[in-house]
Amino acid sequence: MFVASVLGLSPIAIQAYQALRVKVVSIDVLVTIAVVGAFFLQNFEESAIVTFLFLFGAFLEQRTLNKTRSAIKELIDMAPESALKLMQHGNFEEVSIEEVDIGDILMVKTGAKIPVDGRVASGEGSINEASITGESLPVSKEKGSNVFAGTIMDNGTIQIVAERIGEDTTFGKIIELVEEAQDSKSEAERFIDKFSKYYTPSVLLLGILVWIFSQNLELAITILVLGCPGALVIGVPVSNVAGIGNGAKHGILLKGSEVIGDFSKLDTIVFDKTGTLTLGNPSVEMQAYYGDNHTEALSYLASIERESDHPLAKAILKGIGETTFYSVYNTKVIKGGGITASVNGHQIAVGNVALMYELNVNISEKAKIDISNFEKNGSSLVLTAVDDELKVLMGIRDQIRPNVKEDLKKLKKLGIKNLVMLSGDNQGTVDIVSKELGLTQAYGNMLPEDKSAYIKKLIETDKQIVAFVGDGVNDSPSIALANIGIAMGSGTDIAIETSDVVLMNSDFSLLPHALGLTKATARNMKQNILIAVGVVFFLLASVFFSKWMNMSIGMLVHEASILVVILNGMRLMSYKL
Repeated sequence: MFVASVLGLSPIAIQAYQALRVKVVSIDVLVTIAVVGAFFLQNFEESAIVTFLFLFGAFLEQRTLNKTRSAIKELIDMAPESALKLMQHGNFEEVSIEEVDIGDILMVKTGAKIPVDGRVASGEGSINEASITGESLPVSKEKGSNVFAGTIMDNGTIQIVAERIGEDTTFGKIIELVEEAQDSKSEAERFIDKFSKYYTPSVLLLGILVWIFSQNLELAITILVLGCPGALVIGVPVSNVAGIGNGAKHGILLKGSEVIGDFSKLDTIVFDKTGTLTLGNPSVEMQAYYGDNHTEALSYLASIERESDHPLAKAILKGIGETTFYSVYNTKVIKGGGITASVNGHQIAVGNVALMYELNVNISEKAKIDISNFEKNGSSLVLTAVDDELKVLMGIRDQIRPNVKEDLKKLKKLGIKNLVMLSGDNQGTVDIVSKELGLTQAYGNMLPEDKSAYIKKLIETDKQIVAFVGDGVNDSPSIALANIGIAMGSGTDIAIETSDVVLMNSDFSLLPHALGLTKATARNMKQNILIAVGVVFFLLASVFFSKWMNMSIGMLVHEASILVVILNGMRLMSYKL
């Protein structure tokens, strides 16, 4: 037993020495003093049991943390190590991923991993993007499609142009984010670290005082062992890491343990409309023309929209179809209104009703009636004026995301009191979408600064804990300002960089899962804290008020409590809403 005690004490004593060197009285210090005291009393059996149980508990803690970090390990294992690169002599050769540069042409065959972020130059096929989006269904790719490193070619052969490599790829950034999230500390963890800093020396002082006043060294040593806050120290990190790991597994990036606290307390969620509550794939539903030369007006409109990447521009071009295109000059973007430009010697204005009034465009009574009818239909309005005369009115509608109504109901059941929509669209369209989805409030004609001001009012004046859900591009100011910024990002750079939470495949149904997961994680942390504190009080009380408690039994109960909080935290790995 003596040899076993010495062998068991050695690593504990080394950890204690290293802690004391940085002026920290750690758990290892308490155990080392207790075991040395047991040596002094020649109680080798108890000292051997204490060192064994302490080391076994440390082993369980490390093993559990490694297991809860499995999400990041799985991601790292998915990272591509080689690529088929087009060489100067015209053949493709397998090279290390470190030898790939931006602009290189790479070939990817069935079953292979996409080595970099890039664009399909030729070929077609289907790709499993689960490592990026969490969605297992394959996605079809063709010339011009974007592809991401770490995804798998299910079927087909493609050649891609490398655009981002190594750590700059979306996959690399996801790994970095999950690593940072799992290494970060929540408010509860920071509190426990601070608590342990003062608690552990207090236990040591208590043991010394008991020894001084009772002259009972064994009792003092027993207090040192039983007062170790091991379960308290391990309980919260296990909960946080398990919760973050579950999120990563389902395509939800929780960017740090500190996010979990605010997310679990949300009472208001504010949504952007286009691309968040709707699919972001609008189409022209209604059209009206005024005056003469409609064909020319449509050509001017198409010429301007051809230079834009906005979803409405794509819908307009598709709605117009084949037409004549002209050169566009003197383009000017009117914030929150639209665009003005010169086309074929004419001054063209394309935008909303407010822009037309601002430019003193004549709007006839018939056009006003059409505008009202289009809005009642729930359409977004795009008006086109040629030389200050209204020529074209288009009503464009976007489709609401499938099952979003059911997902919003789930959010309410999870305790969200207010569901608010903010949109730059006209109020008529916003009201129709709001009524269909059962939202608490909905506001249209909102510029980006209006949205930010509204978020600020909710937080500072109304004292609400607010999440903003947007596409991570146009709404980045609101995402950054909210207590919790949530991006429907599909892995885009801006979504990853500006938000607190990223729903990697823009799947709205992940939002209730994310909220439920953070609430479960917060509950789990509190449960572990109560278990840990309760066990310590029970053990210390047993020392003073019972005759059966001793060092070995106390350490056994102590390590059992560590196992309990570990198993409780591990439940989060299998959490499902």
